[in-house]
Amino acid sequence: MSREEVEILEKRAKAFLRFAEQAFKEGEYDLSCFFAEQAAQLYLKSLSLKLFGEVLRTHRVRELLALISTTLRDWREMINKFVQTYRAELRILEEAYIASRYLTTTLQKR
Repeated sequence: MSREEVEILEKRAKAFLRFAEQAFKEGEYDLSCFFAEQAAQLYLKSLSLKLFGEVLRTHRVRELLALISTTLRDWREMINKFVQTYRAELRILEEAYIASRYLTTTLQKR
């Protein structure tokens, strides 16, 4: 692991977050969700690279959070509480990743 690789993933995560905000402002809600999911996924992967020296091999945000929480006992309670609180939103993010790439329908503003 190099600090440069972590920084690249963090930079990409921040860029996807900016894209998500811009797409939302333009009413492109499906793309906004897709970009937001990518931002979360890349940030969590940067965190795994920083903490474990490797990028975890999954694309599901909830699974990334679970893997991080099982390894970092000090963070487990906080991460689990976050996942419980935002379970619906995390599921929507994961569904948006697939839907925005493969389905022809768009997400409506909730």
